[in-house]
Amino acid sequence: MSGHSKWHTIKHKKGALDAKRGKLFTKLIKELTIAARTGGGGDPTTNARLRKAVSDAKAANMPNDTIDRAVKRGTGELEGAAYEEITYEGYGPGGVAVLVNTTTDNRNRTVSEIRHLFSKNGGNLGESGSVAWMFNKKGQIIIDATVKGEDEMMEIALEAGADDMQNDGETYQILTAPEDFHAILDAIKAKGIEPLSAEVAMIPQNTIKLEGGQVGQMLKLYDALDDHDDVQNVYANFEMDDAAMEQGA
Repeated sequence: MSGHSKWHTIKHKKGALDAKRGKLFTKLIKELTIAARTGGGGDPTTNARLRKAVSDAKAANMPNDTIDRAVKRGTGELEGAAYEEITYEGYGPGGVAVLVNTTTDNRNRTVSEIRHLFSKNGGNLGESGSVAWMFNKKGQIIIDATVKGEDEMMEIALEAGADDMQNDGETYQILTAPEDFHAILDAIKAKGIEPLSAEVAMIPQNTIKLEGGQVGQMLKLYDALDDHDDVQNVYANFEMDDAAMEQGA
């Protein structure tokens, strides 16, 4: 299983689990609030980040009044927690590089808890800049490969302005420059194609293949970080084959 396909497969499964556990709403509300505050105001038509956040919230069946309240907290029309975005860097089992994007109203609490999760699960929190250089920031749009033939999908992606498209047999992964992500996503949706997932993500330049006990250890670390209420996204540069992932899960 490639590093790229592994990540969107795990994240897709995790998304379904998060929804069941009620954690997805917490993450979406924070993203709505931050997007409204930092992305250019509370109007989704002029704030691309907010437009994506509202779309994700509606896809998760979040009530409109909940969306509106989150946006108004971001614009300052309603009082609420003052969230800030902080990225933590560290190492997992086998020297795997890990990036953790958080949104928090208490950075001291968050860093303490993130450090604990790393050390409890065979990793350690690193200094700022220790692993970020191993990743590239890219727009990532994942599409079910049964939706379109590869040639047609490639043509749509390149016409929209994408940098690259990869096919792992089950899905197409379309990569974009971060600044082009929202426009390309809108162009693909305009063709009647609904992605499995779409985000601006940190894509590893190279991956480390894990085997044996390190697989289960790394998946436990990933799950522990991803389940934390302040964590929005977890990225890492490991890969594993399907059999190892099933055994380690």
